[in-house]
Amino acid sequence: MSLSVAPGPATREGTRTGTESSTDTLTAPDIPWNLVIWNDPVNLMSYVSYVFQSYFGYPESKANKLMMEVHKKGRSIVAHGSKEQVERHAVAMHGYGLWATVEKATGGNSGKSGKSGGSGQGKGKRG
Repeated sequence: MSLSVAPGPATREGTRTGTESSTDTLTAPDIPWNLVIWNDPVNLMSYVSYVFQSYFGYPESKANKLMMEVHKKGRSIVAHGSKEQVERHAVAMHGYGLWATVEKATGGNSGKSGKSGGSGQGKGKRG
């Protein structure tokens, strides 16, 4: 996993006597964020598994495992990454009719109950 850096709140720019001088302090973006899929009384379990396979490109076994976690525990973390990336995934999941939320992960990767093992980058046409 590679981390990109972007200017953070500590970025400073100053101008002195007509000469531009800038000092940039780069900070890593807030990573990771989790995509949480919640159980609902509407969608079939086979459909939820299909969405995980078609959008995220997960193999059937992993998609079924995550779907069963949603069904039995009421929720599952199915992807993680930058806030913007995970928000795009949440919007895509809403387009599929799934109830999805974004939450900040606690303590690095410890919040990954879904153990997606990757950045959760979707292959779908949305997002």
